[in-house]
Formats: sequence, C-alpha cells, structure tokens
Amino acid sequence: MRIGPFLIEPRVVLAPMAGVTDKPFRQLCKQLGAGLAVSEMTTSDPRFWNTAKSRHRMDHAGEPDPISVQIAGTVPSVMADAARHNVDQGAQIIDINMGCPAKKVCNAWAGSALMREPALVADILRAVVDAVDVPVTLKIRTGWAADRRNALEIARIAEDAGIAALAVHGRTRDQQYTGTAEYDTIAQVKAALSIPVMANGDIDSPRKAEAVLTHTGCDAVLVGRAAQGRPWIFREIAHYLATGEALPPPTLSEIRDILLGHLQHLHSFYGEVSGVRIARKHLGWYAKDRPEHSEEQRAAFRAVVNRAETTHAQLQVTRDYFDALIAGVAPDLPVAA
Repeated sequence: MRIGPFLIEPRVVLAPMAGVTDKPFRQLCKQLGAGLAVSEMTTSDPRFWNTAKSRHRMDHAGEPDPISVQIAGTVPSVMADAARHNVDQGAQIIDINMGCPAKKVCNAWAGSALMREPALVADILRAVVDAVDVPVTLKIRTGWAADRRNALEIARIAEDAGIAALAVHGRTRDQQYTGTAEYDTIAQVKAALSIPVMANGDIDSPRKAEAVLTHTGCDAVLVGRAAQGRPWIFREIAHYLATGEALPPPTLSEIRDILLGHLQHLHSFYGEVSGVRIARKHLGWYAKDRPEHSEEQRAAFRAVVNRAETTHAQLQVTRDYFDALIAGVAPDLPVAA
C-alpha cells in the first residue's frame, strides 16, 4: 500500500488510540512489525500546543519514517494551521480524526460527530489538504448511528478533496466499541474508491486480518486494542499474510525483555513520576490473560506494580514476576484482597 511517496509494508497499521499510541508505543510496534503507526490524537487548538502533554505528542525525534500524526478539530482554518504546525514538528503524514466516538470529543462536534455535517467535512478536508505538502489521510466510522450509515458519502467527499488514504472503523459512533464490527460497509467504500482504504475494528489475530482483507478487498488493516499488551501481533499478522503460516508465540523470556524495554522507554520519555504512572496501564495489559498463573496471582502483580512509585521498583517487580513465570514457580507476591 502506498500513501503519497511512502510504501507501507507490511500492510498492517497501528491504529491511533488516545493515551496509548505515544512515541514509546509507536516505536515498539514499528520494531515488532507495524508498517505504519499513527500518533494519538493531537488538538488543533494552538492554546494547548505548549502544554507538556502536547509537547510529548509532537515529539518525533528518532522516530522511524513515515511519521503519521493525527489531528482533531472542527474549524477548517484552525485545522489547516494545526496541520502546518505538525509538519513543522516532523509529521510526514497528517491524519484527520473523524472516527473518535468519545463523548467529550463529539460534544465539541469533533471526531465522529463531524460525519453528521458532510459540507463541513468537505471544507475541513480541503483546507488541510491545501495547507500542507504531505499526504493527508482520514479516519472515519461507518456512520453516526445504525440508521445513519453514511461512510460511503463521506468517503467520496474525502477522495474528491484529495485525501490520500482512508481508514474505516466498522462501527457507528453510537456503538462506541460494543458489539461486533461489520465489514460490508467497508467493502462498499473500498469498491467505490480508487485511493487506498484500510479496515479497522475487531482485528485481533492473523487469521482475522486475512479474513477481513479478503472480505473487504482493503489495502491494509488497522489494529488497535488487540495490540495493547501484545505488540508482537504486528509481526504475527505480517508473517501470516506473507506466508500463510502462523508464527510461534513469543517466549516468556522475550515478553519479559520487550516489556522491560518498553517500561524503560516510558520512564526515559516522560520522566520517572509520569513514566511510572503511565506504565501501569501497559503492565496491566501485558499481564492480562497470561495462562501461566491464576487470576489471583495476576491481580496481585497488578496491585504491587500499581503501588510502585519509582523506576527501580517498577522494573524490579516486573522482572521478578516474569522471572518466576519463566522458572515455573509462583511469583513471590502478596495475594490481592
């Protein structure tokens, strides 16, 4: 799949997720096989560009190409300025968010709420495309509600406006992340467009990725929640699409090393206090559903790492826990209440 001058290979993409797809996670997923990793949503409001959160979100130093940055907003001229600003900060692809279902985003008429206003969608897309010399992509849902699926209408507007590629999540806004994704609408969009189309929603295994690509005819798949705590899913999907064969799962030793590296990058990127806090959700995802020990032991691990206040303590507890799993012994952790 090609987006402007960039060849996206393999054709499996880390979907943008607020509070998740920060620089450490994007770099990890790229290392583990993602052909593209899209940043978490950044605001188009210039009043917030100099906050610590925005500075971290706009930090792309050392990040492998291509660098894709997602922006959100409702005012065409403001979105155009935001696109220019992010290109100045290193963005090589600008992605526009019209898929986020979060209430605080939709209440501001941003994210998927924009799908209710096709004329405004057209104005925003044209403004951003005209503002920058890099490819502009768009993320949408199938519609606002089950009886208002208008992805095809928005997709045609996007192609006419010069959007370089389109990602479609197979749910309406009112579904949030409930139920199951449907791919028929995505297939209709793909059949109607000449630009690349990417399918998103419930892609959680190599076989599911292949099935969705076959059903929709899409050029690539986006993986979101299934990568949380399992970033090696990208190489698993890429290998299966290339060979038809399943990779063996990572060993516990490899998972330990991936996790410890991820934690160290988080601590370095955010500083100890914020890094330790932000790492807690990732630790919970990595430990979730591990078959080697009971839920009580996993709960005890989460309780202990959530109490850790320093880099050293968090790394030590994590290393000891996985070392115990590797050795086949019960981790020496207090039982969670």
